[in-house]
Amino acid sequence: MSDGERRLAAIMYTDMVGYTVLGQENEPLSVALVNEQRKLIRPILKRHDGREIKTMGDAFLVEFPNALDAVRCAYDIQRAIREFDVSLPEEKRIHLRVGLHLGDVIESNGDILGDAVNIASRIEPLAEGGGVCLTREVYETTHNKLGVHMVSIGMKSLKNVSEPVEVYRMEMPWAKEIAESLSLPKPNRVAVLPFVSMSPDPNDEYFADGLTEELIMKISQMKGLEVIARTSVMSFKKKDNKISEIGTALRVGTLLEGSVRKAGNRIRVSVQLINANTESHLWGQNYDRSLEDIFEVQSEIAEKVAGGLKAQSLGAEEKAAEKKPTENMEAYLYYLRGRELSREITEPSLREALSLFERAVELDPSFSRACVGISSCHLVLSDGGYEPIDVMLPAVKSSLHRALELDPDLAEAHAQLAHLRYEEENLPGCEAEARRALELNPSLPEAYNMLFEVAAVKGEPEEMVKNIETAYRLDPIAPIYIHKLGFAYYATGMEHEALEHWRRTEHLAPALTYSIMRNFYASKGDVAKAREFHSRFEKLQPTDPEVISMGGFIDALAGDREKALLAIKKIEERKIGPVAYNDIAAIYCALGDMDKYFQYMNRAEDENGLIYAFFLYSPLLAKSRNDSRYPELVARIKSRLGMAN
Repeated sequence: MSDGERRLAAIMYTDMVGYTVLGQENEPLSVALVNEQRKLIRPILKRHDGREIKTMGDAFLVEFPNALDAVRCAYDIQRAIREFDVSLPEEKRIHLRVGLHLGDVIESNGDILGDAVNIASRIEPLAEGGGVCLTREVYETTHNKLGVHMVSIGMKSLKNVSEPVEVYRMEMPWAKEIAESLSLPKPNRVAVLPFVSMSPDPNDEYFADGLTEELIMKISQMKGLEVIARTSVMSFKKKDNKISEIGTALRVGTLLEGSVRKAGNRIRVSVQLINANTESHLWGQNYDRSLEDIFEVQSEIAEKVAGGLKAQSLGAEEKAAEKKPTENMEAYLYYLRGRELSREITEPSLREALSLFERAVELDPSFSRACVGISSCHLVLSDGGYEPIDVMLPAVKSSLHRALELDPDLAEAHAQLAHLRYEEENLPGCEAEARRALELNPSLPEAYNMLFEVAAVKGEPEEMVKNIETAYRLDPIAPIYIHKLGFAYYATGMEHEALEHWRRTEHLAPALTYSIMRNFYASKGDVAKAREFHSRFEKLQPTDPEVISMGGFIDALAGDREKALLAIKKIEERKIGPVAYNDIAAIYCALGDMDKYFQYMNRAEDENGLIYAFFLYSPLLAKSRNDSRYPELVARIKSRLGMAN
């Protein structure tokens, strides 16, 4: 179009937040960030028919033939920048604001002039870093054509614009998570911090840890409270973190902290309930009692917490919360020692814990929770390869059957039975037991984890995400839930949520985060990024089998068939078992050899080694799902597991 001719166009104006100040403080870094920004933005502009009119330092002025292309481009730019930022320290991140307007422009010597340009540049500062603002003209032609919500922020008076302009903000999919992270946690989200042992005998520390766990269990049975699991709170044991720091890390509004002193047959328990947001004390009390009164003390503390937070016992489960686990204090002390040893998850500690649980049951044959401890030790010993599964199962079944016969409303027994049903590949039974466990105690992350696994096989991605989100919320520092939530987001197409999750939790579980981010970039075909995160993972976990298997997958992705086949040979030489068939199949998938892929996945299924969530959801295996053999294998899985097709 010739100079001086007027036309309708969509205008984009972008600007980097804090660029001027950064240029004064660190000019080399500011120049590097501008260059990175341009490398990120220019391919996206081209993809959306954006015509780059000019750059002004860190700013872009871009013209589009229509508003829809402009909005889609703005969204993709902000998404790309978030992906770029996620693995970088704050000082090296790019924070971009975008303004969009639709109006008349005039061409002049390759530049464009007019109110449309002026308005786009004036509304851009109204956007937050990482955000997009647009005018009503853009909104009216695009709001019902995108999956992104747009909300009015009102009429705005702009410099050198005669009339106020209505401005809209584009709500990015990750905005909700950011808002939640900035909001104050609710009071009904509670953490019981590790009780401090003040006993003269250092060997009595197990008693303080046992009291912590008992209180977590009892307070979890209060309706309306969400109680953080033991795994996450114990990470603060013997740490000097401030109340506000712990509250932020666990996303809780209320903390219970205290100490216990055990001397002979006497105990002294001191507790205080604290508002984590203000650090003000809500309630505190000391209990000087005999050791036999410990269960009454636990119940009274739970009731005080519930009363202070206006919660109540869970109706039918109120009696379960009041019930003493045993009348035999010696058996209870054996049980506490066993439970603490079982947390170490080494063969010697598990064997010793098993003998302590068995001794507790000898002293009190009606001690249902000690029976659960026995079954738990056998399950973990089997998972670690220390006991053959066929030897382990009868002992687990017998102990759980006894526990539920003694106490049908024992939530932890139902949760463990759900795990057993999953190991037995009885998914309907697993689901039923997990749901029963949550009826009795809504704060059991392991039960939600089992429902996550069930939903994966049933083909219910929304339920899968919801369940693992809840498990993570209840145990936010546990690496297993950090990892699984990232996988669930990434595997179900919630890429922005995944990237934000990894950014927030990388420091808590770096190896697992690097492994899933490697998979994310590999599934995108970005070999360089995949290798970068694989290298980070390998430095932390050099002996992990994934070093070979995913190294081979990336080699296959890069077209190096020889190295990929060498990785398969190394996997086979390790003789890990049928689970390794998943890794071999994945490499063949990356090589495009779908015959070999399904050969190994079927072998994994035949030998009970198929990793269901990986096979059904991992984007690494996306190309396999268009093959006619995929639904056939899915049908086989569901049939064997007792799930409806």
